[in-house]
Parts: sequence; structure tokens; C-alpha cells
Amino acid sequence: MENLTVQYCFPDNNSSCRKEVRTGPAYIFLVIFFSCVSACTVFLNLLVIISISHFKQLHTPTNLLILSLAVADLLVGLIVMPVKTMELIDSCWYLGKVACIISEIITGLLMFASLCSLVFIAVDRYIAVNDPLLYSSRITVCKMSVCIVLGWSFSLFYNVIYFYFNDHLLPSQIYIRCYGECVVFLKHSWLVIDLVIFFLVPCSVIMVLYSIIFNVARRQAKAVRAVMNIVSQKVTSTSETKAAKSLGIVIFVYLACWIPYYVSSLSVEITSLTSLSVVWTVFTWLMFINSFVNPLIYAIFYPWFRQSAKYILTCRIVESSSSTFDLYREH
Repeated sequence: MENLTVQYCFPDNNSSCRKEVRTGPAYIFLVIFFSCVSACTVFLNLLVIISISHFKQLHTPTNLLILSLAVADLLVGLIVMPVKTMELIDSCWYLGKVACIISEIITGLLMFASLCSLVFIAVDRYIAVNDPLLYSSRITVCKMSVCIVLGWSFSLFYNVIYFYFNDHLLPSQIYIRCYGECVVFLKHSWLVIDLVIFFLVPCSVIMVLYSIIFNVARRQAKAVRAVMNIVSQKVTSTSETKAAKSLGIVIFVYLACWIPYYVSSLSVEITSLTSLSVVWTVFTWLMFINSFVNPLIYAIFYPWFRQSAKYILTCRIVESSSSTFDLYREH
């Protein structure tokens, strides 16, 4: 499956790691595929960011959450994915210990910030469905901005603490077997903690809230059917079906992207974040691919995004009055 040409990362250093240039068909396919995913992730999330930032009609609390999610996912596609792709091609790390740990902290920060945004979106939708009359007074742009800042701050704090207790925060604490290696070993106890904080709790919150949202939507649909004619019943039934599919996609994609990594990470006592296994690489990239899928779920399904994307791609946003365009009028 692979053809390994053994070289050295730093030929002039006696303690240099061996350099593995992976040229097998499986690695070539993965590199091409991951490069395309990275480019698409940046492009889609950039469209979301430009849309929400430029058009005044989209300056709402909910869209602020989508903007925060898009920023985190954009940085995943712009920073994390290219670095991980290069690691897949070349096993050597040329930037030193400090850059190694900073790279891992940035990766954890962006992934956790993206996850926090997903949770906040679920909470926002729950409040909007259960208390629609008071939603505008309870959820404001200012309050949502504070929540976003707190989410990013907690993500950074958690990652610093996480690496500190794994003895990787300081360059002198980082254990390397040879010069030119960036391998972060995690204690099994902290893998369990990470599983709870980074997966089980957010997963439970998202699933419970979306289940409640769907049940409330079903009750509302039944109430409408009770007073509407048979034609309206068919329309309501269709809307209910679309809502069910949307929520099902959200939950399925979230679980599909995160479960494989955590199940595999708990199978060993001490785990390396940069394992050379093809299977491990695929499981890790599934989490990154979630950043590619997020704009598809949370933005492309919205008519306003399709309309704003059309304005952006046709360069109509350069018009002086483009920020005040009505993105909902045609829908």
C-alpha cells in the first residue's frame, strides 16, 4: 500500500529522526482528497463570513453564532488542515518544540471553539422554539457576543490546562525521541476527561435540545392541522418532514465525525496525536471534515445564504448599496 523512502530530517544532526516520504497510492489519494477538503472548507466558510459581515439584514444573534462557527472552521481549513496534510506527506517537524506545542494548542482551540458554537446554536434554537414571543428580548446581539467571547476564552483556557497537565506546555517538558519530531503523548486519564468534556457533554446537550425542538415542532404542527384544511395539512406535513431531516442530518454528521476518533483513542493507554497509521489519520480527519460540513448544514440550507452567495460570486457586493439588499424578499 505504501512505499517508504528512508532519509533523515536533519542529515547534519546525529540525533535526527528518520524522514519518511510516503509515496504509496493510499497516501497520494489522501493528500489530494484532504487538500480539496481544505480548499472547500476555506471557500465555504469565507462565503458565510462575508455574507453575515457585509449584509446588515443578517446582523442577528443567531447569525452571530453561525459567524463564530464559520471563523473557527475557516481557521481549521486555513491552518490545521494544511499542517496535517504536510505531516501526512513528510513525517519530519522542522519548526521546533515551541511551534509544535503551539500548533497542537491552536488545533484544540479551533476544534473546541467550533464545538462550543454548535452547542450555542442548539441552545439558541431551543429558546427560539420554546419561547418565541420573548426570544427577541432575552437573546440580543450584545448578550450573544458575550457568549461567543466566553466560549472562545473557555476553549483556550481548557486547552492550556489540558496540555499543562499532560506535561507539554513548556518546551523543556516536551519529550521527543529524536530531533525533528512533533509527537504529543496524552495520559489515559486525560483522554477520559477529554472524552467527557469534549464529546459526551456537548453531544448530550445537542441531542437533548434538538430532540426537544423536534417534539415541540411536531406539537405545533398537530395544532395547525387541527384548525387548517386538508391542503394546509399537506404543507405542514411537508415542513415537519423537512425539519426532521434537518435535525437528523445535524445529529448524524456530528456523531459520525467525532465517535471514531474517541473510540480509537481510548483503545491504547498512551496515545499520540500524530500517529502515522492510515486508519488513525482518517479518524482524526473526520473531525476536521466536520468544519467542512458545518457551513453546508447551518448556512447553505438557508435561502438567505444562497442569495448572498450569488451576490458575492457575481461581485454585486461592490455596489454602494449592497449591504442593504433584501435577501429574503425573493423567497
